[in-house]
Amino acid sequence: MANNADEIREFLRTRRDAVRPSQVGLPKYPGRRVPGLRREEVAQLAGVSVDYYTRLEQGRLTSASEGVILSIAEALQLSRAETQYLRDLLRPQPRRARQLRPRQQVRPELQRLLEGLNDQPAFVLGRRNEVLASNALLDALLTPFNQKPPEDRNLLRWLLLDPAARALYLDWAQITSEVVGVLRAEAGRYPGDPQIAAFVAELSAASPDFRPWWEERTVVERTWGTKRFDHPVVGRLDITYEALNLPGDPDQVLFVYSGSTTDDLDKLRILASWSTQHTPPGRPAPGASRQDTTDAPAADSQRDARPR
Repeated sequence: MANNADEIREFLRTRRDAVRPSQVGLPKYPGRRVPGLRREEVAQLAGVSVDYYTRLEQGRLTSASEGVILSIAEALQLSRAETQYLRDLLRPQPRRARQLRPRQQVRPELQRLLEGLNDQPAFVLGRRNEVLASNALLDALLTPFNQKPPEDRNLLRWLLLDPAARALYLDWAQITSEVVGVLRAEAGRYPGDPQIAAFVAELSAASPDFRPWWEERTVVERTWGTKRFDHPVVGRLDITYEALNLPGDPDQVLFVYSGSTTDDLDKLRILASWSTQHTPPGRPAPGASRQDTTDAPAADSQRDARPR
């Protein structure tokens, strides 16, 4: 992964290239060679000098005030997640680099909550999109995470490398690219994290799809949305989801799925019934869940922000 100065440069450049002059009320002159904004135009819109913005984008300034960050974010039409990412890059907290992040664990109370959601797929995502805990209906809907060794219970790795995931999601490319954006947001919170760097290197080597999405530097925040499935047991299924940040650990997010329509809710009940009769050996029955607490301690550097 790039160092902080390199990442500041690449992030600002890609965001600048993505904004058309007409989007910010600037005229498009004949013979214009760049599709996006020029540096001087960003500086003008943000109310800073051209020299200041140029040095900032080139990575020669590695910090900025909150007011400048917000002005640049407005000029570049950054989303909330992208603004936080820029803030993480320009206002890092170095002291976190000297701390070890504690091993992630799912609280017993949360575990019982998952177990009680018999008709709703649910799971907890941790750092690097690791599946820390899931209930049986989630495993029946996606893949049996509870059967996998802890090091393989990763949502992004599964999306990128398992052909079954491509067949399952009707919007596979959109969903997967957004989960890459969630990882990008985490990399901003924890610059220099060796586990994130190793994971990015692994996926870059293993998946031809990952690197282009990673280089786009799209940043995504977990919130809510809809997913469309073509499930081998119940067929077409539209799911809504809510992402809930958990107190006590900003890197744990609870996802709860529900059917979009009455027909989709009925299909989830059918899938729950099917899974009780097709529980593979070693896999908990519906209403049960297991958790992964094997995340090795890693050097921490910083902190949050969506799968859709």
